[in-house]
Amino acid sequence: MMPLLTTKGLGKSYGGLKAVDGVDFSLMPGEIRAIIGPNGAGKTTFVSLVCGRVHPSAGMIVFDGEDITSMPPHQRVRHGIAYTFQITSVFANLTAYDNVALPVQRTLQGGHGHKAVHAGVMEALARTGLAGREDVLAGHLSYGHQRLLEVAMGLALKPRLLILDEPTQGLSDGEIDGFITLVREIAGSATVLLIEHNMQVVMKLADRITVMNGGTILAEGTPEQISANADVQHAYLGTPADE
Repeated sequence: MMPLLTTKGLGKSYGGLKAVDGVDFSLMPGEIRAIIGPNGAGKTTFVSLVCGRVHPSAGMIVFDGEDITSMPPHQRVRHGIAYTFQITSVFANLTAYDNVALPVQRTLQGGHGHKAVHAGVMEALARTGLAGREDVLAGHLSYGHQRLLEVAMGLALKPRLLILDEPTQGLSDGEIDGFITLVREIAGSATVLLIEHNMQVVMKLADRITVMNGGTILAEGTPEQISANADVQHAYLGTPADE
């Protein structure tokens, strides 16, 4: 099987600072991959490069066999890459329904009317546990529910790769359990790449874990391999997750 996503020598420099430094990365279709690492490790910069929000200083990005290194973000969305931000990016003055309707309309080609949009919106809201809140203004939702609304907006794009940046931040324990179930269900139809600091979530969810430190990949492996890795324990697992 061919990787869905690969990066080769991917780098991003800001002046003398190498936020991402020569990263070779490979992600298989259907995988749930977690990226972890200490504050400033380059995790968010890396996924921002993948989704096109940041332009690389070096290297290349290949998605499903196609070089997308210079492809603009909106074209990457059309190719099936959806990204939820570390900071909520919902439209506060629109209802939850209208927030999700926007990406649903982007995925539907001409000839689909109100019924198709409605069905797509309600499916995404139901999958994320937000059914019944469709008429609530997004700005009036709790922070945790805004995070879930953002996931619903990502799902509405019918992505092949869903990138989640700190998705459980602000969620209650019960909501986190629901989120874990949701991601496992999403992985039946999409590949999931998530940045996450809640190590319990990472260990329960991830098929494989990539550990970044100082803009480079420190280690990769299964949750069991990463837990047992002395370099990872020294760099990250032994310190409080405070990013």
